[in-house]
Amino acid sequence: MKELADLEKLVNITISDDKMNAYLELFDTSSETNISEDQLLAFIKANGIHFGIQLENVQRIVRNPEDYSRSRTPIAFGEAPQDGVDGRIQYAFDLDSKGLRPLETEDGKVDYKEVTRLNNVTRGQLIATRVSSLPGRPGMDVTGQEVPFKPGKEARFKVGKNVVVTGEEEAMYAAIDGLVTLTDKGKINVFPVYEINGDVDYSIGNINFVGTVVVRGNVLTGFKIVASGDIRVTGGVEGAELEAGGSIEIAGGIIGYHKGLVKAGHHVKSSFIQDGNVEAGENVVVSQSIMHSNVRAGTGVHCSGAKGLIVGGHIQAGETVEARTIGNPMSTNTVIEVGVLPELRNELSQLREQLKELTASLDKTEKALVLLDQLASQGKLTNDKLAMRSKLILSKKSSMREQSELKERILDIEKTLEDTGKAKVKVIKTIYGGSKIVIGRYTKFIKDPITNMSFSYSDGDISMTANI
Repeated sequence: MKELADLEKLVNITISDDKMNAYLELFDTSSETNISEDQLLAFIKANGIHFGIQLENVQRIVRNPEDYSRSRTPIAFGEAPQDGVDGRIQYAFDLDSKGLRPLETEDGKVDYKEVTRLNNVTRGQLIATRVSSLPGRPGMDVTGQEVPFKPGKEARFKVGKNVVVTGEEEAMYAAIDGLVTLTDKGKINVFPVYEINGDVDYSIGNINFVGTVVVRGNVLTGFKIVASGDIRVTGGVEGAELEAGGSIEIAGGIIGYHKGLVKAGHHVKSSFIQDGNVEAGENVVVSQSIMHSNVRAGTGVHCSGAKGLIVGGHIQAGETVEARTIGNPMSTNTVIEVGVLPELRNELSQLREQLKELTASLDKTEKALVLLDQLASQGKLTNDKLAMRSKLILSKKSSMREQSELKERILDIEKTLEDTGKAKVKVIKTIYGGSKIVIGRYTKFIKDPITNMSFSYSDGDISMTANI
């Protein structure tokens, strides 16, 4: 039988860097090698292994040491921690729906005067509930040390217009009859709907509406629609100005004559864009073509339908531009740019200034509370100062919460500015000479036609990868 000192010459124990695995290695074994199970277990524990010991493996080594000579055998496994689950907001509506759809009647006809899939609510109706986060569970490494888990984050309602939240912040309800709409920054609102049964022309004039606008006709050159919610146009848009806090959908396409602007907080969806100016906080989705236009999207520009053509103009997207064809055989100048848009840099500057002002205000509040606390400890706190103290405490809590949200948003933007990993241009069919691709600070000029290729940033340059 072997003593522990003797086993050190025969057995080697190693532990992985994360301490989640331990291995045993035997050397200089022979048929006369004799180790008992208790001796080996004692040696394992003497080497700091106290959790997850694989008894079956230990027994196999004891029975047949020669079979395990000069090989690393796992003899202990740690237990990984189980991270908590983030809380979430569960909507009672499909807020990601693509918007208006004409109603199909029983005889198969389409009635464009009746629209389905609008998220209408009545006053007091449930809009969303808050699902609490779930706790995690710590793990244990092979040395018996606890491995911490990442706790789940609680979700918070982003309150917009015409909604109310219960005192416990467990549910959100509509304050008026209207349409549930997500605007930029994820705020939940209830807006009434303004509907025009015809063209937006001189008989209607410009529209500025706190809600969603539905136009059952065309929007003519020179007119303007501003909506806090969505804008839906069943016809076409000429050289007009459309601005929506939510999304814009144009069934008949855009002919901009290099005038006007179509701008949405979320998405712009159109059958085609010609000589237009379009901006979207998230995606621009075009089913046919984008020709000689200036298009900017916070997330992506997608023109991958049956025609899927982008030619001429300047296309910018925060992450992705996707098309079947970019440019044309005549080498028409076409610029495709992916990466961070300037709006994020402007927002970052504004947020930092807000944080600076809020921190200064919070510092004054804390100093005032220190003085009031001193008066309270001396029994000199009057009723007026007591009320002031309560008000300052509430103000401090509110400011600290706002400060936390500002810091979180600043961190998100800073990460986005540093990350070009998502930036991508995908060409399904062909990109022609005369096109230019810009990713972050890098530019690639296309001289000859290239087919079925994606462009992305890699190792300080723009690289090409064949589409699968």
